[in-house]
Amino acid sequence: MATTTNATTTATQQQTQSPTQQPSAEELATKALQKRYEGLMMVRTKAVKGKGAWYWSHLEPILLHNTDTGFPKAVKLRCSLCDAVFSASNPSRTASEHLKRGTCPNFNSLPKPISTISPSPPPPPSSSHRKRNSSAVEALNHHHHQPHHHHQGSYNVTPLSVVDPSRFCGQFPVTQQPHLMLSGGKDDLGPLAMLEDSVKKLKSPKTSQTRNLTKAQIDSALDSLSDWVFESCGSVSLSGLEHPKLRAFLTQVGLPIISRRDFVTGRLDLKYEDSRAEAESRIHDAMFFQIASDGWKFDSSGENLVNLIVNLPNGTSLYRRAVFVNGAVPSNYAEEVLLETVRGICGNSPQRCVGIVSDRFMSKALRNLESQHQWMVNLSCQFQGFNSLIRDFVKELPLFKSVSQSCSRLVNFVNSTAQIRNAVCKYQLQEQGETRMLHLPLDSSLFEPLYNLLEDVLSFARAIQLVMHDDVCKAVLMEDHMAREVGEMVGDVGFWNEVEAVYSLLKLVKEMARRIEEERPLVGQCLPLWDELRSKIKDWYAKFNVVEERQVEKIVERRFKKSYHPAWAAAFILDPLYLIKDSSGKYLPPFKCLSPEQEKDVDKLITRLVSRDEAHIAMMELMKWRTEGLDPVYARAVQMKERDPVSGKMRIANPQSSRLVWETYLSEFRSLGRVAVRLIFLHATSCGFKCNSSVLRWVNSNGRSRAAVDRAQKLIFISANSKFERRDFSNEEERDAELLAMANGEDDVLNDVLIDTSSV
Repeated sequence: MATTTNATTTATQQQTQSPTQQPSAEELATKALQKRYEGLMMVRTKAVKGKGAWYWSHLEPILLHNTDTGFPKAVKLRCSLCDAVFSASNPSRTASEHLKRGTCPNFNSLPKPISTISPSPPPPPSSSHRKRNSSAVEALNHHHHQPHHHHQGSYNVTPLSVVDPSRFCGQFPVTQQPHLMLSGGKDDLGPLAMLEDSVKKLKSPKTSQTRNLTKAQIDSALDSLSDWVFESCGSVSLSGLEHPKLRAFLTQVGLPIISRRDFVTGRLDLKYEDSRAEAESRIHDAMFFQIASDGWKFDSSGENLVNLIVNLPNGTSLYRRAVFVNGAVPSNYAEEVLLETVRGICGNSPQRCVGIVSDRFMSKALRNLESQHQWMVNLSCQFQGFNSLIRDFVKELPLFKSVSQSCSRLVNFVNSTAQIRNAVCKYQLQEQGETRMLHLPLDSSLFEPLYNLLEDVLSFARAIQLVMHDDVCKAVLMEDHMAREVGEMVGDVGFWNEVEAVYSLLKLVKEMARRIEEERPLVGQCLPLWDELRSKIKDWYAKFNVVEERQVEKIVERRFKKSYHPAWAAAFILDPLYLIKDSSGKYLPPFKCLSPEQEKDVDKLITRLVSRDEAHIAMMELMKWRTEGLDPVYARAVQMKERDPVSGKMRIANPQSSRLVWETYLSEFRSLGRVAVRLIFLHATSCGFKCNSSVLRWVNSNGRSRAAVDRAQKLIFISANSKFERRDFSNEEERDAELLAMANGEDDVLNDVLIDTSSV
């Protein structure tokens, strides 16, 4: 039976074969206990927030340690009501035996959840129930945390268990009956509790327990609420500000009721003016800047938001404005928008704009602007460049087309043949513990659909292979010619090698594109990025023995030339971050990494960016930089790295060092230094702010009225600059999707922790 040449399996086998030091039994036990304790604490934390069983508010996990060794020896549950300690093997059973059955002396004194009260038949008329049980308000509070039971038409409720008429001394006439039939059933308990509460307030009015806040505290709280709403940029509904629950919360904490009209008029305008003034001040303080523009790529929905962002030399970014466009736009329109943005910032000093990076229009609009303004360096977005390379592969490589067709035929056969589909589900459950239909895209010629198709086929490769050897399915394969072809294809090792080869190449480039989007590299990093890509593709050739090696190389080099700009080579040479230590101990620029054409590009670009009178001076300084480089201490200081506490990756400790060295220690290079500081800070990507789709829907639902567009632009401006200040380049919708996708996985881990108790 054929098996896939899955890289992960191979790596696992190699790891298994290599000798490793086995942990001791004591270490394993300690790790298991710690995992058990942490899992219980996570479950309890969720439950206390309302996402779990009720009993966790009374049971607390504790980790007991051995007094001699200090190692954990057991995980227990402690009752917070009576301090009793129990085994943590079955929290649900502990709750039932200790809490519900009355073992805990303090639990019975607490109000019972309303869901535990069941309808009972009326007692004999002679019985008198004068004892008043817990109030309906307390019962309802517990009811919100309990599962709902089946409602009956009406409930027999003892009147004294909810309202005691004798307390009102005749001021509130309630007909005393042995049992009161509530016509609304259980739902009447809420209004009845409110009625009781009103009577209590009238009988014995007390001072309100709402906090009395000062005007300054109220203003500060509402300002923070406004900031959150505006910075969420559509994630928080403006209409939701008038939701009854939010109003009740505001009243509870002592804040006044707010209106959405106040938010979208006065508060929005004030917040926008403050944010705008701060951004203008920062741009004014900078000697020069770069414009980044993305959103020009045509969206199938026909609704695009073009973002215009200002990148400053100190590494910060500021949002400038948003432009709403419908469908594809001509190059000359984009050129006008970009030039208008530059003039709006620079006024009579257009040289302050060093250049533009955009996700489109490199061949026309950006080149036109660069030719008209010789000091400009206009770049194409590298995130889009790598995504375009993926599209090139999918569109042009015969291997991709054949694999796409074969996998589509395989998945279509499995999904449309009942016996095969059921057998696949059986083996899916057996091998991976889950069952689902395989993904069949409508158009597998596009990257994402093709990637999902291949991922599904490889994920369930084992189940698919087992099906073809299943006795029930063999009859189907014998009767149908197409089925036999599919069966032969599944049994062919070459087929699986090709599927994994295509999937691996797509994943390789996709991961690099994702990293580019996340890290937002500067222009000096472009050449190393493409060299890294070439190296990984060579490893890919060797692993899968692909026959289309030359064609892949041709596509990569063609895309490289489309993306390339001479500034890549110049910034790579001038940025001290890429200096190489030679045998004599000097740190010299990496000219040996450039091709002869790229060396010429460095000379040409530097002479273009300085005046004619300075050109020969700049070339002399470049020669001195080439032979002498940078003092080793300063070079090492610039290249110093530290571990990122969030990602765990090694990062440059001070990214601004490269520019600051030129402006201070290397100030003798006057002409070359001015070129260097204007080049090495340039961003190689235009992606930076991701707007929520809800804002676009909001604008378009109002027919793109002037007021709607104006308010949307203000919201986007506030939100974007807030995110840039926090260096948060994510999208709320994408993070929510990841959170929902992770939820089951986290729960599965917790379930494993809760179930695996036998070894503890």
